Amino acid sequence: ITELQFHLYLNAFRNSRSTFMKESGGVMRGSRIDKEGWGYIDVHRITLLDGEDLTASLEFIQPDDGNVNDKTLARVPLPRPLRPGDSVIVHFDFTAKMPQPPFARTGAKEEFFFVAQWFPKAAVYIDGAWNSHQFHANSEFFADYGVYNVNMTVPADHILGATGIEVEVKDNGDGTRTHVYHAEDVHDFAWTSSPEFVEFNDRAQDVDIRVLMQPDRAYQGPRHVEATKVAVEYFQNWYGDYPFPNLTVVDPRRGAGGSGGMEYPTLITAGTTYGLPEGLRAVEAVIIHEFGHNYWYHLLASNEFEESWLDEGINTYTEIQIMNDRYGPVGDVIDVMGFKINNLQVQRADYLFSADLDQTVRKAWEYYPGSYGTNSYAKPGLLLTTLHNYLGKEKMLEVMRAYVARWRFKHPKTQDFIAVVNDVSGLDLNWFFDQALFSNAVLDYSIERVASTPVGKGRGFDFSLATVVRDSSAAPAEDADAAERVDTTGSLAEEGQNKQYHSSFYVRRKGTFKFPVEIAATFSNGETVRETWDGQEIWKKFSYLKPTKLVSATVDPERKIPLDINYTNNSAVVEPSKLGANKLALRWMFWMQFFLDQPEFLNLFSNLIPEF
Repeated sequence: ITELQFHLYLNAFRNSRSTFMKESGGVMRGSRIDKEGWGYIDVHRITLLDGEDLTASLEFIQPDDGNVNDKTLARVPLPRPLRPGDSVIVHFDFTAKMPQPPFARTGAKEEFFFVAQWFPKAAVYIDGAWNSHQFHANSEFFADYGVYNVNMTVPADHILGATGIEVEVKDNGDGTRTHVYHAEDVHDFAWTSSPEFVEFNDRAQDVDIRVLMQPDRAYQGPRHVEATKVAVEYFQNWYGDYPFPNLTVVDPRRGAGGSGGMEYPTLITAGTTYGLPEGLRAVEAVIIHEFGHNYWYHLLASNEFEESWLDEGINTYTEIQIMNDRYGPVGDVIDVMGFKINNLQVQRADYLFSADLDQTVRKAWEYYPGSYGTNSYAKPGLLLTTLHNYLGKEKMLEVMRAYVARWRFKHPKTQDFIAVVNDVSGLDLNWFFDQALFSNAVLDYSIERVASTPVGKGRGFDFSLATVVRDSSAAPAEDADAAERVDTTGSLAEEGQNKQYHSSFYVRRKGTFKFPVEIAATFSNGETVRETWDGQEIWKKFSYLKPTKLVSATVDPERKIPLDINYTNNSAVVEPSKLGANKLALRWMFWMQFFLDQPEFLNLFSNLIPEF
């Protein structure tokens, strides 16, 4: 190794021409930096253990876009190459200023501080090279594991929370205290401080829980504690042991929402508002999501620059599963005044806005505008839920537990995850991942041309014979014309005795994503015939000759394929009734009008749904 590379993330906020500010337009999740609230990190001196000064060799680099105004990544040439087994100790003398108010995960608002990405952070040297990128508006982080010993001196009346465990508090006798924290096997360190925190403590299994609430929302402390206990218990029971002894949950103060909904080792931020209804479970969803990052990003340190889905998408999938199991099966995220919405439905709504704009696996800053969130969160959450339903719950749990066990404290890549899925399932599922992750293919199967008609009297010389051919069984799906070879004589049909109906429908693949589907054909006597189809061709016809009429046909009747972009064409009836549709339309119009008249409600929900 001939040089070291370091991230200086706070420099994203030092001027309006940094790559982050240009890409974001100076706005992140509705927040803007105050006129005098720029943040930065200035490196004053870099020295080796023997005192050799490397400061003059510090060089800002911009490997992604060549933007000379971006100072979020730097290289420092070494005086002597590091050979295998060698090590080097580097001292940084630096000043970090937090943006105001908190912007893009970090910053200060009056006496509330959330301090993240505040120190020169070593890039990751992997596969024989530095894997390092500038700080982009859509990119998060990638770092190596280490041991942190951090002293934080704050006013004596401040309550402090941080990554790791507190080992000592020193009273300095000058109105300040120094909090000493220690953390092992983590790849980041963040902390928060405020004189206004109201503290709640509890325990979930073997994990100590600490919740730091704002005073005006302290009454929601027990709710935050309970949601945290749910998160810890589900993740440990389903995916393996949480390797740390504690977890701190922070409620950012009013006006500091830019630091909400974010994750750090053993320290996460939530976000709520005064008067939040119990049935609007945004708090629960955020806490479950952010704690999940302690598995899918902190325990398994994937590269969020280049494969954001591997953290955010897997985390969205587990959020969907936990919310549904704990608060479902219906209305697991919204259950207010009879209006029920599931987390899965929220993710589908997000996905449908930009389902085919990009493939899922690509660098975070290279997506089509607005497509990053869909392909990092919603789409992978849906594709993994589809896989969950395909493999079955127990097999999918086995897959996820194996993934955690095999890649703990390592840097897994997409192909590593796929290898675990194939190995544990015993199947070659590359066909699925090739479409779901490495293409922009969309999945859409529909039912079309549903018909059911009585078989009438045959005409011609052959039908003058007194012969009756009857078959009440379903014609094999492989022989679409078989039903047409089964008939009955006109005299019996006309008298209503042993009357037969020729029924048929088509299942059509309207998207380019190929996936096996289940089909249900329901008849007037209540019988349901189940079919399966590999979904490879453009369409397939299903025909039946039965003594009862076909009523309806449905593809994916149990909604096992949330990747399907259009549920409205999944079923069709022979004789549609307007009554049910009218009632549904009236109900839908009522609720849409209700929510459109209350934008603050919608804004609250959209702001609290996890995006980091």
